[in-house]
Amino acid sequence: MSTTSTVDVPLPELGTIAVRVDERGEGRPILLLHGGAGSMSVTGFADRLAAERNAHVYAPTHPGFDGTDRPERLTTIGELAALYAELLNTLDLTDVTVVGNSVGGWIAAELALLQQNRVSGLVLVDAVGIEVPDHPVIDFFALDLTQIADYSYADPDPYRIEPTQLNPAVLRMMAGNRSALEVYGGSMTDPTLLGRLPEITLPTLVIWGEADRIVDPENGRAYADAIPGAEFVIMPNTGHLPQIESPAELIPLLWNFADAHATGRPAA
Repeated sequence: MSTTSTVDVPLPELGTIAVRVDERGEGRPILLLHGGAGSMSVTGFADRLAAERNAHVYAPTHPGFDGTDRPERLTTIGELAALYAELLNTLDLTDVTVVGNSVGGWIAAELALLQQNRVSGLVLVDAVGIEVPDHPVIDFFALDLTQIADYSYADPDPYRIEPTQLNPAVLRMMAGNRSALEVYGGSMTDPTLLGRLPEITLPTLVIWGEADRIVDPENGRAYADAIPGAEFVIMPNTGHLPQIESPAELIPLLWNFADAHATGRPAA
C-alpha cells in the first residue's frame, strides 16, 4: 500500500518547490527516480520492491510530470538533482540508496555529485546523460509510441500502446510528460557530465539492458569506467526499462548492492 504526500522543498536559488512523493514499505530507504515515461514506469516495481524486501521506497514525481506543476524557474537536470538532494535533507533521510532509470539515472548521477553524506549507494539503470563517441542517445523526440516500444524492450509486443485506445486525459498527461522531458533533458546529454563523474566517491552499480536501443550498453560501460570502483552488470533479454521488463532479476541485483553498502550511520 502506498501513500502520497506533497513535500515543500526549499532551494536557495529557486525558492520553495512542491514535490509529490509516493511512499511504500518499511525499512532501508530507497530513492527511486523515474524516467521520461513518468511515475507509472516505476510504480509497479516500487510496489514489488517494498513487498519483497525490507525497503521503504520514496518515489517522487519530477515537477511537470503526471499533471503536476513545474515552476517556470525549474528547467534543468542539475536543478532537479539539487531539488532531490534537498528533499533528502527535508525528510532527514540517511543511508539512502539512490536508484534512477533513464533520465532518472542522469538525475541520480548529478545528485551523487551534490549530496554524498546522506547517500550510501548509487544505482544507475540504463541512464542517459553522457556523450559517448559513436554511441549516441536515440533522438527520443523523433519517435512515435510504436517506435518507442521497439527501441525500449527486448520483446516489445507485450508493451505496445495503441493511442486510439487511450482516453484523452491519459493522452494529455503523456504529452505533458514529453514536454517536461524536453525542457529538462533537451538532447538527453550533458557534454560535461562524463568528465565530472570521477568526483563520485559513492559505491556505484551500473545496470544495463543488453537490448537497450535508446541508449546502448557502451554508454553503461562508459558510466562505470568513469566512476571510481563502479560495478557494471548487463541484463540479458532486457531493454531500456528493466524495472518493467525484468523486475524479478533487477530486484536482487539492486537489493544485494544496497544491503552490502548500507552504512547504518546517520548523516554527518
